[in-house]
Amino acid sequence: MMFSPAVQLLDTPSPLAWRLFFVAGKLLLPAVEGAALAPVPVLDFEPAASSRHYLGRLDGLDCWAITLLDVPDGWQPMALRAAMMQMPAALLSLAVRAAQIVEWDRTHRYCGACATPTEHKPGERARVCPSCGQLAYPRLSPAMMALVWREGELLLARSPGFTPGIYSALAGFVEPGETLEECVVREVEEEVGLQVSDLRYYGSQSWPFPHSFMLAFTARWVGGEIVPQAGEIEHAAWFPLDGLPGIPPRFSIAGHLIRDTVAAMQGKAG
Repeated sequence: MMFSPAVQLLDTPSPLAWRLFFVAGKLLLPAVEGAALAPVPVLDFEPAASSRHYLGRLDGLDCWAITLLDVPDGWQPMALRAAMMQMPAALLSLAVRAAQIVEWDRTHRYCGACATPTEHKPGERARVCPSCGQLAYPRLSPAMMALVWREGELLLARSPGFTPGIYSALAGFVEPGETLEECVVREVEEEVGLQVSDLRYYGSQSWPFPHSFMLAFTARWVGGEIVPQAGEIEHAAWFPLDGLPGIPPRFSIAGHLIRDTVAAMQGKAG
């Protein structure tokens, strides 16, 4: 499925449209068991919306993110993370985009400089202050992810908020004035007390909790013993490639990073 992003509808609306409804930060899904999100005729009934955001077109069909005050009949709210686990890739990306735009719009209704109510700026994904001119674009918070490895083993850790039994790669936010590579080295040492080198970029993923942008790396262990950071890391350990604990599902970049690294390391060993 091909997605073409846009800020506003530029021509005739498509006869069907994707509409992603949100109430209090939760995505609405059809209440009928087994039913999935699907494009609907544009003339179908639509509940009164508190905000509407045009996203672009998915395979030629218009896409909208719409916030509602109440859940209409026939729909049920679901936490975004749970909803993402049951979506195909194209809809998952659309839901991620929609959720972040809805959250940005909710949290930038007032100017951060002078507290004046902001307005949507025509032709841009931005809110502008009519008093001082301050612009607010959708926020992205870059965060690195580092999968540390050594011969035959991966370093995996879990934070206190993780699902029981699930381990993942290390992660942390980039600080002002810091490069991604510096962030990887710093976060690994802070979180588990290890030194790394040979950083290799793997890939990226927009992560809407609430507005992270994950950039994933692998890094080779060169020294140090594991010392979990108090309050941040509940447990960390080296795991053999054929004896990993529970890891994140594939809808997250962590799930892809770990599985692909295992396959690559096992291929070299073979």
